[in-house]
Amino acid sequence: MNAADERPIRILVAKAGLDGHDRGAKVVAAGLRDAGFEVIYTGLRQTPEMIVDAAVQEDVDAVGLSLHSGAHMTLFPRVLELLRERGAEQILLTGGGIIPEADMDALSAMGVGRLFGPGTPLADLEAYIRAEVAERRATAS
Repeated sequence: MNAADERPIRILVAKAGLDGHDRGAKVVAAGLRDAGFEVIYTGLRQTPEMIVDAAVQEDVDAVGLSLHSGAHMTLFPRVLELLRERGAEQILLTGGGIIPEADMDALSAMGVGRLFGPGTPLADLEAYIRAEVAERRATAS
């Protein structure tokens, strides 16, 4: 096991666009922090560029994008595109909010990780992120 495998998972929790609803993102950020993750919360009204810049600068394992604005089919693909442009495709892009299942499927086909709806138990998010990051770290080794 190398040092990267031993360090806590770092996740950036982000709110993109004009969405002003951040209670869920704050609950998720606090819950993941309590579960042992290192959490960076960007606050409201971030652009995809700001989110990816912060993710790369903070050397995160994952970005959790929270959206309730209906702009998920624009913002998730843009963040994913920017991660790839920056050579940071190893960073998991996951998230949640009010996203129809058909759109979740379309985003998954583009390369976005699992998306979670309101009321998802925090343990489900934690387990998914731990497993996905472990797999990505093993692949990178």
